[in-house]
Amino acid sequence: MPDALAQWLGAHAWQLFLIALPLMGVAAGALALVWRHASRPWRAAAEPDLRWLLAALLLGFATIVALAAGFAEIAEALGDEQALGHWDDTFSRAVAVHTPLAVQMTFAALTRLADPWPMVMLGIAVAVLLWRNGHRVYAAGWAMALAGNALLNHTLKSIFERARPVHEGGIVTATGYSFPSGHSSGAVVAYGMLAFLVCRLLPPRWHLPAIVAAALISVTAASSRVFLRVHFPSDVLAGMLSGSAWLVACILAVTAALHHGRMRARRG
Repeated sequence: MPDALAQWLGAHAWQLFLIALPLMGVAAGALALVWRHASRPWRAAAEPDLRWLLAALLLGFATIVALAAGFAEIAEALGDEQALGHWDDTFSRAVAVHTPLAVQMTFAALTRLADPWPMVMLGIAVAVLLWRNGHRVYAAGWAMALAGNALLNHTLKSIFERARPVHEGGIVTATGYSFPSGHSSGAVVAYGMLAFLVCRLLPPRWHLPAIVAAALISVTAASSRVFLRVHFPSDVLAGMLSGSAWLVACILAVTAALHHGRMRARRG
């Protein structure tokens, strides 16, 4: 049954992606609206309410634990390479056979959104813009998020040393280890942090579009690695989980630093 399911999912992967992507956008928008409503008392208070700060930190901590637990489950399954590897390979083979060339070409273009050099250029541009406008804590947090994720992903790949799927003759080639996907974690961290910065620095009308765009771009860039056969599905899922955990940690760190700075200024 698992083999049949993997075969069916792989054979219909690009159609399922087209169905799931708008649903992902709606879900991200709904979560953004819920968060904006829930955090209003904290943001509106003249003096930040420590109860709301504590609640946000506890929620962030619980989120990190949940994401890390998900990553650990995949990593544990990776130890039994015969089971997970066979499922991944069956899915990837079905994707290779049933995905039209035009769809593969589209994903080959979309995957550039999380390529290393575009990420480096984006990182430098945003950091300089933030620094020149006096947002030094945000600039430091942005740099910490991107650099830290790159180091984390490199470390995890060195630990697991999983080989990539065979993609000879594919549209895109990739070298190095496969688990977890660097494109997936990088997209989640970079575009997630961008959405966070927009929500903190720009008017409210930009918040919802930024969050929805970040979710759609991250999912698309991550999914492209499977359609291009340079990563297994479990690589991509693990990359998104590790990237999400690091993103939450960075957002909490920046938020706590800003809150601490405001408290010191008021005491001064």
